[in-house]
Amino acid sequence: MDRIKRDKLRIREYIWRILEEKGVAKFPKPIYGRIPNFIGAEKAAEKLFQTRIWFNASVVKVNPDSPQKPVRYRALLDGKIVVSATPKLRKGFVILDPNVIPPRLYSYASTINGFFKYGKIIKLTEIPTIDLVVTGSVAVDLEGRRLGKGGGYGDLEYGILREIGVVDENTPVATTVHDLQIVDYVPVEKHDLLIDYIFTPTRAYEVQKSRLKPRGIYWDIIGDRKELNVVRELLELKERKR
Repeated sequence: MDRIKRDKLRIREYIWRILEEKGVAKFPKPIYGRIPNFIGAEKAAEKLFQTRIWFNASVVKVNPDSPQKPVRYRALLDGKIVVSATPKLRKGFVILDPNVIPPRLYSYASTINGFFKYGKIIKLTEIPTIDLVVTGSVAVDLEGRRLGKGGGYGDLEYGILREIGVVDENTPVATTVHDLQIVDYVPVEKHDLLIDYIFTPTRAYEVQKSRLKPRGIYWDIIGDRKELNVVRELLELKERKR
């Protein structure tokens, strides 16, 4: 394991531990190995809902993890299309359309189980242009550098969306986290997604990023990970490049 990966792991383990020690970690538990759910996730989401980036968005891409469930639910209530990824991209991307889901089911449809039942698995060609990306994080710093749970799927999802042109450098990327998840510095690699906005239960930050976001898929990295070479969307994009 190289130095950057060791430092990332150290930060993740610190965050998982401190959230548990401070008593702010929420179900599902254990939070180790997850995008951690936390007390105050709804308040952090409320900070997002008060912004122009939320008001201006008609299509929102939201990760499927528990702390961002309030974001998915509110998006449906506000009449926004929700695009999400299935866990580890096993079945690609799913779309939730509030116009075809009964409002009484919005809350359940916002859960992982619910979006398999009430969402629609879509092809790459069916993904609409995305106005806002909301992603979960284990840790972030105030220059927009982010750590996920370590699988690399959040970065991969963004890379796929960038490759097909439904997001670009100017598409805002936000995260909702607990205040304890903000650290002094997060080490990053070229494929790591950067954040534009951070929302916590107590604060909202518009960050000055240290560099540009990833421009798409970094195939040299994909080639080193055998488990990613069975992802349907990657196989399709690779075929397009031939």
